[in-house]
Amino acid sequence: MKIDIISVQPKMFSGFLTESIVSRAVAKGACSISIHDLRNYAHDKRRTVDDKPYGGGPGMLMMCAPWFEAVESVVGKDEEKCRVIMTSPSGRRFTQRDAEELSRFNHIVFMCGHYEGFDARCRRLATDEFSIGDFVMTGGELAAAAMTDSIVRLLPGVLGGGPQATANESFSAGGLLEAPQYTHPAEFRGMKVPEILLSGDHRKIEAWKACESRALTEAVRPDLVK
Repeated sequence: MKIDIISVQPKMFSGFLTESIVSRAVAKGACSISIHDLRNYAHDKRRTVDDKPYGGGPGMLMMCAPWFEAVESVVGKDEEKCRVIMTSPSGRRFTQRDAEELSRFNHIVFMCGHYEGFDARCRRLATDEFSIGDFVMTGGELAAAAMTDSIVRLLPGVLGGGPQATANESFSAGGLLEAPQYTHPAEFRGMKVPEILLSGDHRKIEAWKACESRALTEAVRPDLVK
């Protein structure tokens, strides 16, 4: 998979690209990730990519000309096979289903919003417009990093354990939250691991996990229970 991220804050991704699963995925050749500075597509001495909005209002808007040039340059000949994702508070909520779908594409481009957002004409460049929650950040870099991480970890060979490693996670097949899990010691400060998990009876353990998964989801994310 090829991932391109366009941003006015490219240095924000330096640590993200050299740590943990994303770094491992790149080292294994499962994906390549390139960061592009939007200011490289501005043509004045100040490398301007924003301006005041028509009609008035606070803040600055990202101009459409640098974005069109940047996205068209990065997408190249992959236009029909490429997903271009705009980060925006007004986008639809990004979910695990979206991560699973996007992990099957060969080329993904992220447009990281900033300032007061994009000139509305930039939407013509995007195949998808996503938000990672009902809140506003100063830029789309963290959102792009979060979505990239969720997609990359699903690529074949990135996580140990094969497909099973992601089959029973929260929001996976059943759409519910994952059941509580425990490890050593069996008792810590009076808190004991449920006896069923120590029984060795895998059928009963799976039934317990299914019950706990639904109970947890109903308690903290009832919106996921259908």
